[in-house]
Amino acid sequence: MMRLSKHFLFIRLLYISLWAFLLSGSSLWAKDFVVVIDPGHGGRDPGAVGKISKEKDINLKVALKVGDLIQKNCKDVKVIYTRSTDVFVALDRRAQIANNAKADLFISIHTDAASGSKTVKGVSTWTLGLARSDANLEVAKRENSVILYESDYQTRYAGFNPNSAESYIIFEFMQDKYMEQSVHLASLMQKEFKTTCKRVDRGVHQAGFLVLKASAMPSILIELGFISTPEEERYLNSEQGMNNLANGIYRGFLQYKKEQELRLTGVSQIVIPPAASEPVSAAPPQTAATTSQNISSHSDEEIVFKVQILSANRLLPANDKSFKGLKGIDHYKEGSTYKYTYGASTDYNQIQQTRRSISAQFKDAFVIAFRGDTKMDVKEAIEIFKKQNKK
Repeated sequence: MMRLSKHFLFIRLLYISLWAFLLSGSSLWAKDFVVVIDPGHGGRDPGAVGKISKEKDINLKVALKVGDLIQKNCKDVKVIYTRSTDVFVALDRRAQIANNAKADLFISIHTDAASGSKTVKGVSTWTLGLARSDANLEVAKRENSVILYESDYQTRYAGFNPNSAESYIIFEFMQDKYMEQSVHLASLMQKEFKTTCKRVDRGVHQAGFLVLKASAMPSILIELGFISTPEEERYLNSEQGMNNLANGIYRGFLQYKKEQELRLTGVSQIVIPPAASEPVSAAPPQTAATTSQNISSHSDEEIVFKVQILSANRLLPANDKSFKGLKGIDHYKEGSTYKYTYGASTDYNQIQQTRRSISAQFKDAFVIAFRGDTKMDVKEAIEIFKKQNKK
């Protein structure tokens, strides 16, 4: 009888321990995914300077747009900014913010510049490592020179000289346990910049960035484009350009998070919108006539087909129940009416497939067409498409 009681007590204790473990595990799963977004430079540090703008302002505007997209569409993600206004933040403080928040990802946003009169375009994404070329080293030197704005930088960074090649030897011996995840995230970003944003793909690179060195999580640094190239500078300062690049970063983030969820739990609720789709801009439209107010990754001469799903007399948020769970909704304005579309493609057959895929949710959905920012007669657009695609 005593032996039975001891056995029963052991089973009961085991059951209680197991239940406590499961409760503990569920609380861990309930933890928010934390992403720290770092707009490079700021305050007394302008970063690279173009003819019409400063890097610090471009970085901040794009960073806030990325954070806004994540916060509106990913309720289980906590977004933290290293700065949300035009203030100076030391490099080591930026990494400290991410570490203190126990962040899952660190994304630093910058704008590139080329010396001399070179005309260079494109987006690149960087991870921590030893620069294997002089060009890569120059990028790291430029970004690390931020510490020269700090009066005590020699003490804070153990004598590191951002302009001395010898100082970068330390990165050759670094063992970054997050390297594989960082490189994968960088690759996902570059894929989006190339396919969704239609930007020149300058690839994934490594260099010795101090802001990535101290961060204890997968970390990347994005160079959005070249402020030193007039055409690209104008694009980087346009609402369309900033929205487009923010959308690319957001989609790269979504893909990474979805893969992580599938790897850890085998399931994911994340639905990534079609590559050609674009989110509703967080800002209200700036013009009133028949122009699309959001991102366009197509040239001004291309005809783009979209599926119009509904109209409203006001600007609706991206998560409005009227969209019935669809992500990547776009909009344009005619008169005082906002009209909402889903999907975008130069292929009429593809957009028809998109329309059929949502016909159960939006029975009255129909195809419309734009040439650049101007809405055009859809019958004319279809005829042009047929002529261009005759065998």
